[in-house]
Amino acid sequence: MIGRIHSHTRLAFAVCSSNSHPSRFPFGPFNSAAQRRWKKPADTARTRLEDRTMDSKLDKLMTRLNALDDVLRVHSLMSARRRGPFVSLQRMSRWKNIIGLNIEVTRFVRKYPHVFWVFPHPKRRNLCCRVRARMHDLIEEERVAIRESELDGVMRVRKLLMMSVTGRLRVHALRLIRRDLGLPEDFRDSVLVKYGDYFRLVDLEVVELVPRDDEEFGTAKVEEWREWEYREKWLSENETRFAFPIGFPTGYRIVAGFKEKLRNWQMLPYVKPYEKVEEGERSHSRGAVARFEKRVVGILHELLSLTVEKRIAVERLAHFRRDLAFPINIQELLLKHPGIFYVSTKRGVLTVFLREAYDKGRLLNPGPVYTVRSKMLELISSGRRNTKGLSGCEESGDEVHDTGAVVAENPRGRDGEWAVPILNRLRKSKGDEL
Repeated sequence: MIGRIHSHTRLAFAVCSSNSHPSRFPFGPFNSAAQRRWKKPADTARTRLEDRTMDSKLDKLMTRLNALDDVLRVHSLMSARRRGPFVSLQRMSRWKNIIGLNIEVTRFVRKYPHVFWVFPHPKRRNLCCRVRARMHDLIEEERVAIRESELDGVMRVRKLLMMSVTGRLRVHALRLIRRDLGLPEDFRDSVLVKYGDYFRLVDLEVVELVPRDDEEFGTAKVEEWREWEYREKWLSENETRFAFPIGFPTGYRIVAGFKEKLRNWQMLPYVKPYEKVEEGERSHSRGAVARFEKRVVGILHELLSLTVEKRIAVERLAHFRRDLAFPINIQELLLKHPGIFYVSTKRGVLTVFLREAYDKGRLLNPGPVYTVRSKMLELISSGRRNTKGLSGCEESGDEVHDTGAVVAENPRGRDGEWAVPILNRLRKSKGDEL
C-alpha cells in the first residue's frame, strides 16, 4: 500500500515537473519518446507578401500617388457643385468617407497649401476652401494632354482587345482603368464610338475588336528589349527569344540553385500575348502549367507596359480574369516573380509596378500625360514648405465675392454668425455712453 502511494506521488511529481519545465518533456510525459515530425513551411501568397524584399523608392512614390488621387477626388467633388468654385470646410468635413481618408478633411486640406487655399469668407466669415490656380491649371493641362494623345489611347484599347481570348472586353472593366490607360472620361463616346473602324459596341457594356490586318500591333513591348539584348550583348537567340528583363531590389537574398532555375525559366518557350492558344496545347502536365504561367506573366507585362504610369491596382486585374485568361490567384503569380513585378501594399491596397520601367523611384520614359502628373506630384511633395510666397491675392477674383455658394449652405447661421451684429451693436452703444 505504501509502495502504491509512493508510485502515485512520483507520477504526480513528474507531471508537475513536466508542466514547469516544458523542455524536459516536449510532448508530455506519456509521449516524450515520440519523434517530432518536421513540417515544411507554408509558401503561399500571404507568406510571400510578408517576406518580400521591400522597395523603399517605389513605396514612397506610391504614397505620393495615393495623395494625388485623394486631391483629385476632392477636386472632383468641389467641381460637381454648381454654386461656386469654393466650398465651406463645414461641408467638406462630410466627405471623409466618400474620399476614403483616414484623417479629417480639414487636416488633409491644410497639409497641402500649394494645392488648396483656405480663406475666411468675406461676408459669412466662415472658413472656405478652393483649389489654387496652379493646381487647377495642371488639371486642365492633363485633360488637354489626354485629348492630344487620343490615338495612343486608341492603340492601347486595341492591343487589350487583341490579347482577349474572345476579342471582347467589358466597358466597365475599361472604365476602372481609364486613368491608367490615359483615356478621357467620356471615352465610350469619344473613343469607342468615334473610331468605328477599330471598335464595335455589341451592347451598352461590351466592346468588340473589328478584325484588321495590322501586324505591327501584334508585337509585345518586351520584344524591343529582346532585340536590343540580342544585338548589343551578342547573346544567342535561345537566351533572348523568350526572356524577360529581370532586376531585383537591393537586399534581395538569392538562395542556392536560384540562378539555375531562373535561367531555365528564361529559356522556357510559351505562347506570346498576341498569339492564340490552340486547344491541343492546353493540358495539365507540369511543363504545360509552367508555360501557361509564363504566358500570363507575358500578358501582365504587356498590360503594364500599355499603362501611362506602368502600374495598376491588383484588384482591378480581376475584372480581366475571364477575358485575358488569368489564373484565379493573380497575387500569388505576381509575387513569384519579384524581378519583373513589385507589389506595394501602401494604404492596404495592392498595387503592382513594372520594375524595369522605374529606376530609383522614377519613371524612365514618361509620356506627356505622366509629365503633367509629375508636376502635380511636385506640388504635393512641397507640403508646407516654401509657403511664404503664397498669397490669396491671385486667388481673390470676382468669383470669391460670389456668396451664393456658402450662403445657401448655411442660411440660418448655425455657426453663431447671428450673434455678430448684436455684439457690434453693443460695442457701438458702449462707445456712445463713454
